[in-house]
Amino acid sequence: GLIALACDASLLQFGILVLGLSPLAARLIAISGAMVAGWLAHRRLTFSLTAPPTLGEFSRYSATAWMAAAINYIAFAAVLHVLPATHPLTALVFASILATFFAYIGMRYRVFRGKA
Repeated sequence: GLIALACDASLLQFGILVLGLSPLAARLIAISGAMVAGWLAHRRLTFSLTAPPTLGEFSRYSATAWMAAAINYIAFAAVLHVLPATHPLTALVFASILATFFAYIGMRYRVFRGKA
């Protein structure tokens, strides 16, 4: 999770500072990049899988990750809307903590079930 969060935060800052995107637009790019990093990290580090990755696994991961990302993005946008002075990285951390619970349950019981 921390690998995906670091990727997410790095791409968010890159999108805002280098590409000049709004925090909301930059976050969509950041989430996409973090999703691929998270899949590879989770299958190897969190769940210690030795079986090779499959397209079906990535499809299940993507569906679960996008659901968690939707929760994350909505929470991120809500924080920035309700508290506009909040730094985007603070909103990102809050939203990520909230979405982590949903993501882990989906990964453990839907994506990587019984494959270790």
